[in-house]
Amino acid sequence: MSTEKSMKILISGGGTGGHIFPALAIAGALRRRHPDCEILFVGASNRMEMERVPAAGYKIVGLPVSGFNRKNILANFKVIYHLAKSMLIARKVLKTFKPDIAIGVGGYASGPMLKQAQKHGIPTLIQEQNSYAGVTNKLLAKKASAICTAYPGMDKFFPGEKITLTGNPVREAITANAVSPQEARRQLGLPEDKPVLLVVGGSLGARTINQSVEASLEKWKQEGIFTLWQTGKFYAEKCSEIAGKYSDSVIATPFIDRMDLAYRAADLVVSRAGAGTISELQLLSKPAVLVPSPNVAEDHQRRNAEALATRGAAVMVLDADAPSKLQDTVVSLITDPGRLCKTGEAAGKMALPKADEKIVDIIDNILAKK
Repeated sequence: MSTEKSMKILISGGGTGGHIFPALAIAGALRRRHPDCEILFVGASNRMEMERVPAAGYKIVGLPVSGFNRKNILANFKVIYHLAKSMLIARKVLKTFKPDIAIGVGGYASGPMLKQAQKHGIPTLIQEQNSYAGVTNKLLAKKASAICTAYPGMDKFFPGEKITLTGNPVREAITANAVSPQEARRQLGLPEDKPVLLVVGGSLGARTINQSVEASLEKWKQEGIFTLWQTGKFYAEKCSEIAGKYSDSVIATPFIDRMDLAYRAADLVVSRAGAGTISELQLLSKPAVLVPSPNVAEDHQRRNAEALATRGAAVMVLDADAPSKLQDTVVSLITDPGRLCKTGEAAGKMALPKADEKIVDIIDNILAKK
């Protein structure tokens, strides 16, 4: 193993916040424990990690990689070309950076990067956020040194002896902020005397959720509910116009910078069922209505949501049912304090805290053996 000062860690993956935020959390934990270690990220060159990672203070290399097009087979000739090119770039990264270990968090870029690392005898660790394993991680699992998961029962996808149940690393700010709900509301300009509903559909937005909110705002206003609505940038203009009609009961914004405050201010959260969001809800014991996206690989968001719903830790409303069911589901839950509390407590019991530190423990063990 390298000396402490020359320890080199490569972290690969991304594409969505669900991959990027865990990757950054692992990097942060590595920096806290090993201040002199070198960390290099590898992501997909046209995805959000190319902005988010440098903004967090880390170097990143982009690969021209993308997912396979299952609807248009002919379009995959270009995908295969980009994959081959990415493998060459990944090999060059290994030669120049010489990492002690490569960590994959899922997403397009982790495939070629970790495949090359395994081919060249570099230890690899993969982190699977979802309750249903992604294709890339399943392909990498056999030669991985360790596999970190957020749900039990993942031995149906991975070699059981390599699995450690760590939970998903989340943004440090989410768990570090301990302000009261009242103070969070004051800081966000929200009323302190109404139930607050937080609606989040991701940084780009979720069309079905936004349409369902539009259809529900009048009813929610009548019930005395105040809605903090993250619309996503694609829907910002239209949703802002809609919210303008309900200015005393809605704040619409494309993106919420202070999610730590937004979570604490909210009595109930409506969101997609991405693994990172679910982990944040669990760590904060926050009741939620989960509307899983149908546009994800292996329908993994529905499986994530079911893992909570079957334990009474959230309510699941399928995407196709949201326009007709979300309005009343929210009302029935947010106006029942006992049910809210019970749902939040059940979510909290599923939480796996300090996942980033547990993963760094495993990294240290792998490098010690090396």
